[in-house]
Amino acid sequence: MTIEQHLDGIPLWDGERLHGPSRITWSGDRILEVRESASRHPELAVIPGLIDTHVHLGYPAGEPARDAATWPLITPAEERSLHLAANAIRCARAGVTTLRDLAADSIQLAVGRAFDAGILTGPRLLSHGQVGMTAGHGDLFVPPHYPHRPPTADSPDECRKLVRTWARAGASGVKIYTSGGVLSMGDKVGWRNQTREEIATTVDEAHALQLLVAAHTHSAEGLDIALAEGVDSIEHGTAIAERHLPALVERNLPVAPTLLINDIIAEARRPVSAEAQAKAREVVALRDAGFAAAAQAGVRFVLGTDASGQFVQFGDQMEEVRTMASMFGWSAERTLASATSDAADAIGLGEVTGRLRTGLGSDFVLLRGRPWEDIDALRVENIVAVVSRGVLIAGQLPD
Repeated sequence: MTIEQHLDGIPLWDGERLHGPSRITWSGDRILEVRESASRHPELAVIPGLIDTHVHLGYPAGEPARDAATWPLITPAEERSLHLAANAIRCARAGVTTLRDLAADSIQLAVGRAFDAGILTGPRLLSHGQVGMTAGHGDLFVPPHYPHRPPTADSPDECRKLVRTWARAGASGVKIYTSGGVLSMGDKVGWRNQTREEIATTVDEAHALQLLVAAHTHSAEGLDIALAEGVDSIEHGTAIAERHLPALVERNLPVAPTLLINDIIAEARRPVSAEAQAKAREVVALRDAGFAAAAQAGVRFVLGTDASGQFVQFGDQMEEVRTMASMFGWSAERTLASATSDAADAIGLGEVTGRLRTGLGSDFVLLRGRPWEDIDALRVENIVAVVSRGVLIAGQLPD
């Protein structure tokens, strides 16, 4: 039996606008009512739980791995599932109540089902399976001579079958690659990943099965391909150029900018190979040349961190949001929407979460300050409590 609960007399920002002192009532994972009330806790605020549209949960939940490429290979799946769940719960306790893993496999899918069933108290977790080529960005995270590798697809037929396999497994989407990457071993950012026919087939089959397609790209040519083939989101989008702006703005296509991770790698703030640092420096130079103009043109950037615990930590999302505000010259309210309501819409959950409205899910953060007025108030240390799917997962609610 679920119990009706409420918070009363606290200023509430619903994901789009300020309500002032409000009473929010919920029962389980359903908001029953949001209405104005007399002020009782003017020093506090309620906002929707944040949504990170780009994470990688499958890494150690403790200290970063000495060798992040081999840890997933030598650690049993049963053990990795515990680390993965712990990483997701850590995000929720830091105010991020919805996550999308963009390199998921059966473990993410299993943990997501456990959260959905209430077996574990955790965030909403969407999983996208990878559809990439042999020797592509997704494949080159595994040492070259290791015989056991994640699935790849090297023809249109193989792409179509792999998409169907992910759909059967319960994935909410697929991730494709239209350029090389920063952390993969031995490739170049400008490398072609798959043929146009393979990519077109992947997008066609995914859309036929109502799966979203997220496209990793760091190059201008890769962005050309992603736009031409009709993907649903751009991941990184490093090389956005003036020629891309009309299509991005007209389609209102979400772009996850993943700012912190590239800065961290480029500056070697954490141990990193010389190869990855050089690639990250190239990526940051491209990004800095185009992102401000893209934001000014109205490109739809949404929160996506690439957090894995190896560079961006699980819990660094609020820092990423503050970095977005600085990079894009946005108001606090515009920035906060990019991490809540707009991020929910971007991953197909606008009717589930991302806003504090009657009938939606019970995901919200109680914190000190006014982050819709001053984004600098959006800090983990200001969190008073987090409710995820109607359950208190961190802190304590006021009486």
